Amino acid sequence: MHIEPFASTQAPKILLVKISSLGDVLHNLPIFWDLRARLPHAQIDWVVEEGYAHLLQPLLSREGFRGIDRLIPFGLRRWKKNLFNLNTWKQFFAFRGMLQSTSYDILIETQGLLKSALVCALAKKSPHAVVAGLANATEFSGYEPLARFFYNHLVQVPLQCHAVDRSRWVMCSALGWPRLERSNMPQFYPQAFVDNIARVTIEGLKTPYVLCFHSTAREAKRWDSAHWVTLAQALAARGYQIVFPWGNTHEKAVSSFLSEQVSGSLVPSAFSIEEAFSVIAGAALTIGVDTGLTHLAAVLDKPTIEIYCDSPLWKTEGYWSSRICNLGDINQPPSVQEVLTAALRLLEQSN
Repeated sequence: MHIEPFASTQAPKILLVKISSLGDVLHNLPIFWDLRARLPHAQIDWVVEEGYAHLLQPLLSREGFRGIDRLIPFGLRRWKKNLFNLNTWKQFFAFRGMLQSTSYDILIETQGLLKSALVCALAKKSPHAVVAGLANATEFSGYEPLARFFYNHLVQVPLQCHAVDRSRWVMCSALGWPRLERSNMPQFYPQAFVDNIARVTIEGLKTPYVLCFHSTAREAKRWDSAHWVTLAQALAARGYQIVFPWGNTHEKAVSSFLSEQVSGSLVPSAFSIEEAFSVIAGAALTIGVDTGLTHLAAVLDKPTIEIYCDSPLWKTEGYWSSRICNLGDINQPPSVQEVLTAALRLLEQSN
């Protein structure tokens, strides 16, 4: 499908479809800024799983700031658990009504999953609308080939392609623009928002503290618990309170096990994604495996160490700031000494 490049004076209606999960939504943020910078008059809407809507709240349009014009929450995870509930279907039809209330000129689907492609199918489109999506999978990423049948503009991407670069690749192709190079650094959140994140009050939390995101959905991506203990003890001996967050009962048990071996450490109460902004913003350093909350620290440009054990570095590494250190690689977890050396360097750098 041949696409004439869009000019800055045009005002197309654009729908971004990136539903989940936490890290994927974060790595899709730069294409919003790319679009807004080159098409200041465009209407830009975004469909996202309702559990991750808080990630996009800071980008919503408000007085003096043209951001995302409309956020469309998608309750699929909740609806699937209540398929025979009448209210579920009322909510689904309300969701479809939102997708049908605007006739979109460009739909950009960067996930390559059937559920995301079906959202594109439900949306109302202008007669010559571009529905752009991935023509192929990238290595170590989820992809459902059936999704391709719902696009009219297929975008071929490299087999090894960073999540941010992949989204930009699809966006540029959909708009008929030259592909953006990494020298055009990605933006994630408004700097004014990052600078003014309110500090959250958590019982037992003391400054300075270091966050340790040790858990992730896939067990193979975890760093060895003995490594966490050795690292945490070394940082605690230097006056930092070590904080072991958790997201479910199993992770809480692991956090408690680690905390028992680190003097003065804290297993906090559960906190929401919204509260995570504050907890991360107040940390002297965040250290975590390849998981969404670690990536949140990186996109906020806070001192961050990303530990890779069972996923490739090239896929999600934070390459946009000297305050982010990426260690390890697939089947090559870093040593405790490597992480400690990086931690002390970042802590000294931020003081």
